[in-house]
Amino acid sequence: QVQLVESGGGLVEPGGSLTLSCVASGSISRIFDIGWYRQAPGKARELVASVANGGTTDYKDSVRARYSISRDNAKRMVNLQMNWVKPEDSAVYYCNAGPSSPKYSWGQGTQVTVSS
Repeated sequence: QVQLVESGGGLVEPGGSLTLSCVASGSISRIFDIGWYRQAPGKARELVASVANGGTTDYKDSVRARYSISRDNAKRMVNLQMNWVKPEDSAVYYCNAGPSSPKYSWGQGTQVTVSS
């Protein structure tokens, strides 16, 4: 089974930028869509962005104008560029198969904290 490892989180000030990376242990070329999810304390995990094999992307409304997701099947990598971050973006971020694909085991995630 493919394992997904997230990295790139950290502390960032409001209005700043951050790039999250997800590297897979195996090929992701057959995964139809891959997503970035986040879970804030006391809240359910939610999908924030997804990218399909053909390049079609989708975003949660609150991040649509600020986040950009991309995938590189050759590098087995999915990135999430986060711009103009807000305190409400603070959460643990995970990558996994998207809403149209079977899920893999969840990784440790990467913590993003937006604070001044």
